[in-house]
Amino acid sequence: MSLQERQEAAVRAVLDAAPPPVVPPELGAEALRRGGRALRRRRIARRALLFLLGVAVVAFVVWATMARPWVEPPSKTTPPLTGW
Repeated sequence: MSLQERQEAAVRAVLDAAPPPVVPPELGAEALRRGGRALRRRRIARRALLFLLGVAVVAFVVWATMARPWVEPPSKTTPPLTGW
């Protein structure tokens, strides 16, 4: 008999010897209520984050079209050529 088999046999003996714990009847309903609330909160948080991400993308696109950061600014070191 290996060590793992002996440990499994010991755990089975402990579980078989102890009576099953008494669980209150309202525990299942309470767990279902709390789980539903947690799911709703998670769903609301996910939607809020997606909304904020969308707003950030729209704001960036509007800024980029107005500021045009890809265009090189005009040079200010040379004076304009006049009087030629």
